[in-house]
Amino acid sequence: MDTVVWWWIIPVCFLPVFFAMGWFAARVDMRAVLKQAKTVPTDFYAGVDALVDKNTDVAVRAFGDVLAKQEDTPDAYELAVSMGKLYRNRGENDKAIALHQKLLDSPDIIGEKRQRVLYELGQDFQNAGLVDRAEQIFQGLKEGNAGKLAREVLLNIYQQDRDWEKAIEIAQELSHDAQTYQFEIAQFYCELAQTSLFRSQFAAAQDYIALALGYNRKCTRANMLRGDVAMAEQRYQDAIDAYAAIEQQNHVYLSMVGEKLFDAYQALDQAEQGLNVLIGYIRTFPQLDLIDVIYEKALVLRGEEAAAALTAELVRIQPDLRGAYRLLGMQLSNLDPTWRADADMMRGIVGRYARKALMYRCRHCHFKSQVFFWHCPACNKWETFTPNKIEV
Repeated sequence: MDTVVWWWIIPVCFLPVFFAMGWFAARVDMRAVLKQAKTVPTDFYAGVDALVDKNTDVAVRAFGDVLAKQEDTPDAYELAVSMGKLYRNRGENDKAIALHQKLLDSPDIIGEKRQRVLYELGQDFQNAGLVDRAEQIFQGLKEGNAGKLAREVLLNIYQQDRDWEKAIEIAQELSHDAQTYQFEIAQFYCELAQTSLFRSQFAAAQDYIALALGYNRKCTRANMLRGDVAMAEQRYQDAIDAYAAIEQQNHVYLSMVGEKLFDAYQALDQAEQGLNVLIGYIRTFPQLDLIDVIYEKALVLRGEEAAAALTAELVRIQPDLRGAYRLLGMQLSNLDPTWRADADMMRGIVGRYARKALMYRCRHCHFKSQVFFWHCPACNKWETFTPNKIEV
């Protein structure tokens, strides 16, 4: 019985000791925190406060004062790297370059620290337009811990420079299970095919198209180019097959090849069949921008009255500003002269509004343009533009 009592009494006796140890540890930690806080210059907090207020002029001056006071301390490294980035974001690339180069001269900057500073310096050069020097730095970082980041920057550089062979090489190096870059590589091969087609190097263009489809069998652009090569070589049935294959890949891109598809049928003396194919497309996919092409071709093949009736029927399937503009134009000649001027004025208003409201838009960053891009100039994503103009 006495033994049991002692087992309860002993822990109770040690409770004050435990409390004392906890109190002492808290005091030590608090003193360390207070001591550390006292070592942080007041200018540092002023700089942070200025950044919160987006006042980079004040932030730069404040951090600059801190850096001048702590230049020879271990804490200076992190602040100097951040200062360089702040200079770069402000467009003061010369100051960013000078600061990061000065860091590299320090004998203490080795290993991962050196790679980090080199990475920042490469971005400084790139931002300053010194792409060759930036590329040299990132090439040197490819095999280190910053290899993935360096390759990603190199990929952007080669895309901007339109150096598609190097872009393909880097994208292949970056490919892994989580991200294969097959989509981008297919577009790079399409760019090479486009250049070869422009130079009438049809065999090379076909090879690049085959490689593009090998990486991404759903690459609509590759089939568009395949059709363009066939048209250039007067292989009209092959062109029809290539353009028609887009329906199975992504039908919204059919509007981009509608007129070319009709031309291929017309070259085979099958213009009426070609027109019927386009009519079938728009009846199945009303969002396609094919009304104008269909009206112009029907006008030649079937006459004004039949073309107007067909166009009116197709516009009513999915009315929009373009269709309204076309319908008003077709009805002007049939209106009473007293109303014709007013109707023409209304058509002009609709047309002006349509030009402003109907645009291509990037689905990723929502950048808008009257011109279609395969590569968005705003966010650098591929094949994100809507192939049919939409109201924005």
